[in-house]
Amino acid sequence: MHLDKEMADRPFPFEFSIVRSARRRTSSIEIRNAEVILRAPPGISEKQLLIFVAKKQRWILEKIAEQTRRINTVPVRDYQQGGCFPYLDGVLTLQIEQAAGAGVLRQDNFLRVQLSRRSRLTDEEQTRRLVAGWYQQQALTLLTERTHALAARMGLVARNVSVKVTRSRWGQCTTRGDIQYNWYIVLAPDAIVDYLVAHEVCHLRHHNHSAAFWSLVEQVCPEWRQSRQWLRNQGAHLVL
Repeated sequence: MHLDKEMADRPFPFEFSIVRSARRRTSSIEIRNAEVILRAPPGISEKQLLIFVAKKQRWILEKIAEQTRRINTVPVRDYQQGGCFPYLDGVLTLQIEQAAGAGVLRQDNFLRVQLSRRSRLTDEEQTRRLVAGWYQQQALTLLTERTHALAARMGLVARNVSVKVTRSRWGQCTTRGDIQYNWYIVLAPDAIVDYLVAHEVCHLRHHNHSAAFWSLVEQVCPEWRQSRQWLRNQGAHLVL
């Protein structure tokens, strides 16, 4: 949505986008990856939105600064020989070699990446794709096993488990019993993975964040508060 001239001329020290929705009754400000999104119902005028943003300007600037600091500390992965990548409680070191066909094999604390001599991709791009594919497959296998095991122990059933990279959620559970995880979670320590699995499996019983839900989470994951805080603080670092 384009702002009118009055809003465009207002010297805000940040840019923001406006997303209107007929389902909304009030306006809210969301700041994600240091970008400001103003969510509003259709009946609110642009002038009213300008006033709303102005009142929240100090808070917005603080959040932008906080998120910018986090973004600036996001690690840059080294996809060369000897590059190191976190995996659960350990670290895997890349061993890159040329081969007739592409593939990835883990051997102890090494990740052997075999690059196809016939590929038209650069060695680095091949390595990126192969490493990402390996992590995604490991995450699907690991999270599926842990989800079904915990659900069975609690007398619950997860209908389906899947993984994908999502921007805003580490996991979600539908009312039908389908659970989806962000597969970057396997870059975190084991305890954090267990917390996330416990969180989503508990949603099979409580499809909310009520006191009963958190009580159930605590029964299966007593250290959930520390794990949740770790994920809030370090989650932005879990990237490939």
